[in-house]
Amino acid sequence: MIAIFASGGYCGHMNETVIDRVRRVMDAASMSQAAFAEKVGLTPDKLSKSLKGVRRFTSLDLALIAEVSGKTVDWLLTGRESLHPAFAARTTAESAPRRDHVSDVAGRFTAAYEVLELLGQLPALPPLPSVRTELGRYVDQGERLAQDAVSALGLAAPSRSLADLETDVLITACAQAFGVDVAVTRLPDGVDGLTWQTDTFRLILIGPAENAWTRQRFTLAHELGHILARDAQDLVVESHVAPGRQKDLTEVRANVFASNLLMPAPEVRLQFQQVADHDGGLTDEAFSKLVVRFKVSPSALAARLSQLRLIDAKSAAHYRGLTTEICHLLAGATNTFQRQLAWAADERFPVRVASALYRCYADGETTLRPLAGLLGVDVDQLHDILDPAQPDTDASEPITNGAEEGDLIFQP
Repeated sequence: MIAIFASGGYCGHMNETVIDRVRRVMDAASMSQAAFAEKVGLTPDKLSKSLKGVRRFTSLDLALIAEVSGKTVDWLLTGRESLHPAFAARTTAESAPRRDHVSDVAGRFTAAYEVLELLGQLPALPPLPSVRTELGRYVDQGERLAQDAVSALGLAAPSRSLADLETDVLITACAQAFGVDVAVTRLPDGVDGLTWQTDTFRLILIGPAENAWTRQRFTLAHELGHILARDAQDLVVESHVAPGRQKDLTEVRANVFASNLLMPAPEVRLQFQQVADHDGGLTDEAFSKLVVRFKVSPSALAARLSQLRLIDAKSAAHYRGLTTEICHLLAGATNTFQRQLAWAADERFPVRVASALYRCYADGETTLRPLAGLLGVDVDQLHDILDPAQPDTDASEPITNGAEEGDLIFQP
């Protein structure tokens, strides 16, 4: 695991106003006021009045100026630089990913949150379950936190089970219950997941799964454990997430949480009894049925059964030699395996964040560029997809619904 801390702050021009910063942008561009107005998409009269303090800059004005200048709306308003993740020294990875690769991935999402925060459109964050620190051991804390999470998700057995949820449904449930935004996106080599939480957002990024979709699901549960335990106050980069032996206690807690969330002890024991033979043993076919039921890897299930003393070490070693695909084949569930694999291989973005950015664009509060940046697509291409009937419209111009000024957000 690699901890990353967000570096950033305010510029040295502490007494600057928004007007001062817009003038700095104009000076840096070496353009006349009239040329700059045309470049931005404002009339010279509007820009002149705004620079004199007679007219207010609107959110749309600042969004357009930010696009042209390469700055952010946050910088124009406050002088504060954007959040840029920077590596800390702590790492247990064999080979750390390049910091610029991690920064690029995280920056796409933090930029979206910054825009929504400035526009007052960030989704509200529900309270999280409490970490039972009085339990002392991190293992016990992880187990109890998983029980509380299952209750918060409304999935307490026997009436409902988290094992019944496909990964996409589980992601939606996490967003609703905990305010956690989950994206499936390309990550730097060697990175299984990124996790970050602040006072305004909770974010989990996991990589697409080209073969082992069960590992992707375990990574999701592991990262959720970090969020609920408040471990991710700084951006955390996870390498080689697996139900193995971690030395970092927060990693131990997250792994215990994931195992108990995906494979609750009472349900595992019940399902084991139903498929075990008269001697309490498991055939490969019976073990495979449990893999399919709990949607985990053979390795994760073998570790869980061993931990619950349902199988011995020799059996656990044998089952770890199976693959998820073989288990689905033995259980007659190859269609299920292929369906899950197809879903896990695609990139997906947080619905709440993307929807909020599009609403802001449609309401004329910002341009389409923040949404395009989040999705990692060309803004012109995105515009053609969203508005094919008007191909000649400048993609940087939002829909204004007839409102010329938009929301007034700055009074000189």
